[in-house]
Amino acid sequence: MSIRQIQGGADAAEVARTDALAREVFMGLANKWAILIVSSLGEGTLRFTELRSAVDGISHKMLTQTLRGLERDGVVHRTVHPTVPPRVEYRLTEAGTALLRAIDAMCDWTHRYMTEIETARSRFDARQGETAGAREAAGQGETAWSREAAGRREAAG
Repeated sequence: MSIRQIQGGADAAEVARTDALAREVFMGLANKWAILIVSSLGEGTLRFTELRSAVDGISHKMLTQTLRGLERDGVVHRTVHPTVPPRVEYRLTEAGTALLRAIDAMCDWTHRYMTEIETARSRFDARQGETAGAREAAGQGETAWSREAAGRREAAG
């Protein structure tokens, strides 16, 4: 990955540091829970239990870990109200709101190109099946790729 230099004068070490930080942040966001949490918080401030209900299937532990990562990266702001029991609320920061716009754009892209994506996947899977068939005919047997492609075809059929 290469981060574009917006202003001249950044040396190679600064570019490398920025690239490393970007990769680290992207890894934290590249899981389904982070995306779902950011999307849920796009609706407004939520308490922990409300957020857990909004993100179907997430465990208490995974929600806690993901929120901590998002807070560390400046995507989510956590407010603890001094009540008994403590009331904790989460909301998107300015950076989180910008990230939500990027997620929405990716979703729009997926909807716009859904037919092309499905066609490309079908072509790819068919080629993988042909390659697996040739390997089987040559006595090399089934591969992980062919098993995965077959599973997708079976699930889609």
